[in-house]
Amino acid sequence: MTKRPAALELGPVQKTLLLPLWGRAVETVKARPLLVDQTAAAILATLDYDFSTIARNISPITQLAWIARSLHTDRTIRDFLAHHPAATIVNLGCGLDTTFERIDNGRLHWYDLDLADVIDLRKQFIQESARREFVPCSLLNDAWMERVQPAGPVFLVASGVLYYFEECQIKALWIRLANTFPGCEMVFDACSPRGLRIANRKVIKAGGMDETAGLKWGIRHAREMQSWDPRIAVLDEYPLFRRFGHHLGAKARWGMWLSDSLGIMSMVHLRLGNPPAS
Repeated sequence: MTKRPAALELGPVQKTLLLPLWGRAVETVKARPLLVDQTAAAILATLDYDFSTIARNISPITQLAWIARSLHTDRTIRDFLAHHPAATIVNLGCGLDTTFERIDNGRLHWYDLDLADVIDLRKQFIQESARREFVPCSLLNDAWMERVQPAGPVFLVASGVLYYFEECQIKALWIRLANTFPGCEMVFDACSPRGLRIANRKVIKAGGMDETAGLKWGIRHAREMQSWDPRIAVLDEYPLFRRFGHHLGAKARWGMWLSDSLGIMSMVHLRLGNPPAS
């Protein structure tokens, strides 16, 4: 870590990156952590921000949801890299995410994409390298697609990001991705409309975030997106807590079962566009 940063200067939506950062840091110091993220723990200890509201109001199930999302994302990327070890991976709306540190195989090429204020903050804690580049750009701005130079098949990650956009914006993005990176794959977390309402009340508001950072997009079933364009293929969709945390206590298991039963959150794996002929 370098010098202690000044007061946190982020837009309302960008500031929500503190929520999963806190979740990973809290998990790391547990006696039996499901995920170890020492970078997140170090950043949390260094940031000039009072996390007491988050710590006081965020439920254990919500904290576990961020861990489940990370573990599912890691697994999906590793599966992709097993077939395409030199793939190009783009982390859309990266925040202070540290997926790269957990899954780097020494051959992949990685782009961390987010708005300029987030990238400026990120650079205080995480370094670029020959195979890892930071891109200050909105994911809705096609300029980032021109900057990405695929060295292999393309895989995209969007963790806790898509909720902040309207459905029409996401649909248009999928089509542009299919046109620009035909055959690319993507993993992201999705929320049902009911889950969206719960999250806005119990995560965004309870966590002390600005109300203008409210979540907008929810979807009941991922297959609904296949009607947007024939090139959108849902490769997998499953409840967020599937195959997760079986050794946890009864209260946590009940909360996860309830969330999955109500279809609150899910993980989605897509392919966008037809792969180029080999």
